[in-house]
Amino acid sequence: MSWIHTIPYSKATGQLKKIYNRIKGPKDTIDNVLTIHSLRPHTLTAHMSLYKSVLHHSGNSLPKWYLEALGVYTSYLNKCDYCFEHHFAGFSRLLGSDTEAKKYKNAVLNDALEDFLDSKWLVGAYYTKRLTLEAHKTTQEHIEALRKAGFSDGEILEINQVVSYFNYVNRSVVGLGVNTKGDILGLSPNDNDDPDNWSHN
Repeated sequence: MSWIHTIPYSKATGQLKKIYNRIKGPKDTIDNVLTIHSLRPHTLTAHMSLYKSVLHHSGNSLPKWYLEALGVYTSYLNKCDYCFEHHFAGFSRLLGSDTEAKKYKNAVLNDALEDFLDSKWLVGAYYTKRLTLEAHKTTQEHIEALRKAGFSDGEILEINQVVSYFNYVNRSVVGLGVNTKGDILGLSPNDNDDPDNWSHN
């Protein structure tokens, strides 16, 4: 589970129970990445708002498979096995092909993303790596490279926010010793649950 005390669904009360009821999976399961917030439910609400906005908002224009691919890559770079496993499962489901998903996984593990991603998507992955491992070395030229590859400024913002989100959650998970025990890998949130609603809770 994790290195800190967490409150399971069966023992949750009040606002925490209300939040759990919105995010629970089959048989009232709650992913461990979310139960680590249980002692401070307000941070769980904030986490869900950010997560849904950067990955599952209708206002985004980049394809979900690509946003998930960047999340998988960021998690790999940060050595966050928990997020890597979860989001690889989600990425695989979005692609609809285990074979293609495995090709991407091998490309990530072998630092050979050019074997899977076309040139435009590859430039986004290069930005992902720089922002994750050498954020202080990011310059305006890197943004210009994204524009030249064909990304609009709004899409550049989407990439930036997805990568920034995964760096946040990777550090939350690794820093608190979260593992996948009891989780259902790749479980997708309810798309009918409007991300905008989370910011008002």
